[in-house]
Amino acid sequence: MNIQTTNRLTAAETALIESYMSQVGELPGDGSVAALRDRLLDDLKKSGLPTRRVESWHYTDLKTLLRSVPTSSPAPTATQVDALIDGAHVLPVLQGQAQAAIVVEGVDVTAFSASLTDGTAAAELMALDKDDAIGKINGSFARDGYRLAIPAGISVETPIELQAVHGAGQVHARFPVSVGAGARATVIERHRSATGEAAFISSISEIVLEDRADMVWVILQEQGAEDTHLGQIRVRLGAESKLKLFVVNAGGKLVRQELRINVEGEGSELTLRGVNLLGQETHTDVTLVLGHNVPHTNSTEIIRNVVFDRAKGVFQGMIRVAPDAQKTDAKMACNTLLLTDDGEFSVKPELEIFADDVICGHGATVTDIDKNHLYYLRSRGIPENVARAMLVNAFVAEIVEELEDEKLVEALEGVISAWLEKHA
Repeated sequence: MNIQTTNRLTAAETALIESYMSQVGELPGDGSVAALRDRLLDDLKKSGLPTRRVESWHYTDLKTLLRSVPTSSPAPTATQVDALIDGAHVLPVLQGQAQAAIVVEGVDVTAFSASLTDGTAAAELMALDKDDAIGKINGSFARDGYRLAIPAGISVETPIELQAVHGAGQVHARFPVSVGAGARATVIERHRSATGEAAFISSISEIVLEDRADMVWVILQEQGAEDTHLGQIRVRLGAESKLKLFVVNAGGKLVRQELRINVEGEGSELTLRGVNLLGQETHTDVTLVLGHNVPHTNSTEIIRNVVFDRAKGVFQGMIRVAPDAQKTDAKMACNTLLLTDDGEFSVKPELEIFADDVICGHGATVTDIDKNHLYYLRSRGIPENVARAMLVNAFVAEIVEELEDEKLVEALEGVISAWLEKHA
């Protein structure tokens, strides 16, 4: 492959192309995978990183915001950390490379690199559309990850933690998961920095829920203060399936988390909850594209944001209701605590409804801490800084408590409290 850089390319775009050229011969994959990687990278070169002129990237001008990309560092420079929940099945991915697979009873666990080597993963590496920059980047560079297959009727009682830990450099991982009919499981997708050095991370998870499957999926992003994190989760819901998706962003300097969800089976139910903790000069973008494509489906989405310092945040939520998707019930809300004059949070909720018998709605609020609540706590002898932290914690903990697993709730509340203590 012969890719020539031009003066039109930014430093980050040039670094991505040069990084690909330096390791293309080492990336796992058969001929079909290699050919697809070439096409994806060539397409990325021609289109460049998305700018605000691309509607879905309007609030996150990646071409401008991504000023540099560190060199690739495929050798492991990170070590496994303790599980978020004691006793969880931990599947570690260190510096983008899957380690020895842990046996999870009843679940087929394989390294994603095996699917690249034999070519079966070629179709999975394709970008979703022309503006799918994360898909293009990850498809070009992904080396490893884990593939999980949960057979029909299996109930996995112990949570599975996909633990992605990295040092400096570049990390590109993939996590395809299939959940058979009537199966149940909880998966924690955890991203964590092991050093203070800058890293560039892309990660894509693909979840397919067959009929009557029931899953809890938690994304916990705790990247370093200098890290760029580009995450994407692709979901397909079968008939009468249930997905509780919780997203917690508590790190990273430049973060884009995309949620691409398609409701394909009647009677299915989606519950999305998100917490964005933003401090210093971070930029965090959560973008949801939810398609209700069949009748009689439900979804609720609640995003809570806390903004300190000069941080900037974005939530874009698109709900599309297809012409045949009668009796859809979809509600979306985004609530923000803006605790500084220099912080920003942009909200763009959208509804595209092509059916006439639906219940759909969206709303957004931006506010500071209620002075009456603060006065109430201070009047009882609680110092102002402690009182403010209590109120902020309650604001975000309210939705975390919707999880039914007490250990998981306690663990996530601990992460949130630790972040607030550090930044508040």
